[in-house]
Amino acid sequence: MNGLELSRAFYEQHGKPMLEREFPELLDTIAVGLFGSGSECFGYDDPISRDHDFEPGFLILLPGEDVLDRRQEFLLERAYAKLPTSFEGFERQKLLPVGGARHGVFRTAEFFEKKVGAPDGVLDWRQWLSIPEQALAEATNGTLFCDGYGEVTEIRARLRYFPEAIRRKRLAGHLLLMAQSGPYNYTRCLRHGETGAAQLAAGEFVRGAMSVCFLLAGCYQPYYKWSFRALRELEGFSEYAAVFERLLSTGNTAPESAEKTETIERICRELCAEVCVRILPGQTGSEMEPLAYAVNDSIRDSEIRNLHILAAI
Repeated sequence: MNGLELSRAFYEQHGKPMLEREFPELLDTIAVGLFGSGSECFGYDDPISRDHDFEPGFLILLPGEDVLDRRQEFLLERAYAKLPTSFEGFERQKLLPVGGARHGVFRTAEFFEKKVGAPDGVLDWRQWLSIPEQALAEATNGTLFCDGYGEVTEIRARLRYFPEAIRRKRLAGHLLLMAQSGPYNYTRCLRHGETGAAQLAAGEFVRGAMSVCFLLAGCYQPYYKWSFRALRELEGFSEYAAVFERLLSTGNTAPESAEKTETIERICRELCAEVCVRILPGQTGSEMEPLAYAVNDSIRDSEIRNLHILAAI
């Protein structure tokens, strides 16, 4: 049973009966689910990740005080605290996890303000450019068990993915960084005898290429330590996980660097082809830097288009 399954079972067996018994009049005004910080919210938890900040629990999200007052919030908090302290062999935490509480009763506006800087999930283009992608992933991951008021569902829908102009700006920047770090700087660093710098260049190339994969697939990339796990499940791009891992984990001897150079060039050709199919239909070419500028030039919003190509990186 993973964390999402554990949370739903805990809710169904204990949380839902408590709410129906003690707060029937509030069922149309609250949302319940599990999403936010923690590997379990992505479905990535395993026995190792459960050694900290892991427990049976869920979120109860409340609308503003004009709909549900502070006394009702207090009563909900107290009722949640009284739920069983153990479930399916897991203990509920007695101390706050790193970063603060992840389960329990929260105001919807405060939750999303903390996650993305907007209580209602409405972001202007400057916010979309600057907000960390992992924060957006945490605001939209996991699942809702119920949403009687509908507010949380609407906010998560607004944040589901980047507006197209922002996606293209981010894509253009990552394509340009790929072009600089992989086909160009990796081999130049090796010729200088700087094998450490060459490995850093390979790492930058992988970081950019991974971002390109998620952007082309239209999915947020999670926090870096879960990026490979997410990539292995990313439709259309899962085969790159093993390829990127080899670029990062092998050395830079002559045979290894020759293999890496060939792999980098192949990845560039393949991802350029994907960009031409998914983003710029009718465009051709396998040169990554010109393609990066072509993607930037395709942005319809002139204010975003005219920003520096790396403005979203």
